[in-house]
Amino acid sequence: MINGLLIGLREGVEASLVVGIVVAYLVRSGNRAHLPKVWAGTGAAIAVSVLLALALYVVVGDLGTPYEQIFEGTTMLVATGIVTWMLFWMRGQARGMKGHIEAELARALGAGGAWGLAVLAFTSVIREGIEASLFVFGQVAAVRSSQGLAGADGVLAGTLGGLALAVGIGWAIYRGSRRIDLRAFFTWTGIALVFVAAGLVSRAVHEFVEIGAIGVGTQVVYNIGGVLSEDQGVGSLLRALFGYSSQPEFVTLAVYVVYVVAVLALYLAPQRPPRPTPSRAS
Repeated sequence: MINGLLIGLREGVEASLVVGIVVAYLVRSGNRAHLPKVWAGTGAAIAVSVLLALALYVVVGDLGTPYEQIFEGTTMLVATGIVTWMLFWMRGQARGMKGHIEAELARALGAGGAWGLAVLAFTSVIREGIEASLFVFGQVAAVRSSQGLAGADGVLAGTLGGLALAVGIGWAIYRGSRRIDLRAFFTWTGIALVFVAAGLVSRAVHEFVEIGAIGVGTQVVYNIGGVLSEDQGVGSLLRALFGYSSQPEFVTLAVYVVYVVAVLALYLAPQRPPRPTPSRAS
């Protein structure tokens, strides 16, 4: 549930931030009449995202061994790739997001293409919706293999709670609240998601080890199940959150450590300011 909450909160705040900027701009510029187009685009994106999530859940339920492991492992890898891209994209674009969106709005209104607002809202929200659907499904696949349907329901419930909280934050942003430090919010949730994504990629590798697709480094490194079991208590929570394993194979442990070290180093590295464009001599 905590994992789902984190995913829903992170993705939901990004989408709410975009919609909040669009709505605030239209209200301030005297274009309140175009708000229904924005809500139409937002609603359509949410509907498509929900349908995608349901389709993924239904499809994987009909697969047998080894196709289920292949599908789940591949989905976990795709979800890891998406969240990694999302982290660095948001890190690089967050500063200029407001100005960029307002420039697109002014262009759409100036050209008379008011329905372009619906398209802008749809594309902004659907990107987050697809990312959330794939990432949540990756978590559901990982949790369901160890905790069954109850664990999967917890992820989904947490995601809905995170999305609801994100809507509240979006409303606060729209109302002009200055108490929310978005830079700190995205930094800390990003760090947490790095560990979540590392758990996903290691679980994906484990799925491929189980069906014999990976035959190198499959020996168990250690077994601490008697101290911290992955099937109950704190160990079960750590497994759901960060992909903890009480008896990891060498290859899964290596993938986990390499991912965390490499991605955290890049994510926390200071950003270089853009180089100024040299002026041409007249």
